[in-house]
Amino acid sequence: MGEIAFAAVAGWLIALSVHDLRYRRLPNLLTLPGAVVILVVAALTGHGLEALLGALALTGIYAVVHLGAAGALGAGDVKLAVGVGGLTGAFGMQAWALCAIGASLLTGLWGGVRVLRGVRTPVPHGPAMCLTAAAAVVMALTDPTLR
Repeated sequence: MGEIAFAAVAGWLIALSVHDLRYRRLPNLLTLPGAVVILVVAALTGHGLEALLGALALTGIYAVVHLGAAGALGAGDVKLAVGVGGLTGAFGMQAWALCAIGASLLTGLWGGVRVLRGVRTPVPHGPAMCLTAAAAVVMALTDPTLR
């Protein structure tokens, strides 16, 4: 991944995280174009199938959770799963799994700490999705055995 692409992805993930932390929602204006760009670039670089499978798998899992417990996971998280799943899927199954599992664990840990501190407001899930996606990509780029 080139420096410009890395900076663009990092900027996208940061913008999503900041917006979700501030407004407790992930807007279509950020989630959907980012997902399209990721899937197109993955296809152009020979990783289209992996990205598509990653996007479909993560979005499917998130859609099931959203439909079963809409208050626990918002529609914006489901839409973000397309881009994040595609991004991490393009870097291999291990990167995808790290993001998929890590995001839920990170949000759960954050929520648990807040409960212990007496804070009962919901925790946005988007920042954990973005942080673990970034970590998974960095790990895949620095350790070729993860691809």
